[in-house]
Amino acid sequence: MKLFTIYLITLTSLYLLNPNNKEHLTQQTPLEASIARGSEIYTDFCATCHMPNGEGVEMVNPPLAKSDFLLKNREESIRGIKYGREGEITVNGKTYNGIMAPLGLSDDEVADVMNYITNSWGNKNDKMVTEEEVFKIKK
Repeated sequence: MKLFTIYLITLTSLYLLNPNNKEHLTQQTPLEASIARGSEIYTDFCATCHMPNGEGVEMVNPPLAKSDFLLKNREESIRGIKYGREGEITVNGKTYNGIMAPLGLSDDEVADVMNYITNSWGNKNDKMVTEEEVFKIKK
């Protein structure tokens, strides 16, 4: 019986310590879940140009880190991710005049990546971007 108890405690401990089994410990809010998904999308689609740290490439690709543009221009930011963008914008006092090709993301993916970038690298956005909000934004 003692051996069985030790075995059971060991299995339970392994389960609880497994990073893939943390759902039982904490429940993510919808915003936290969206940010987590957005992080993966950012890595796959955005980090090449805007860098893994969101700092962009000076005079080429604007920074997303501590960006004064993202929240002040929420709809335009969503539109840029959804459809791509070109033309002049000013971010943190510097002018950028480049082209961002459309990424081919679905509306829920656009919402997730917006929630990630507007809550990373010094940005803070408590108003969650939703798939419905993205859907309503037209070219």
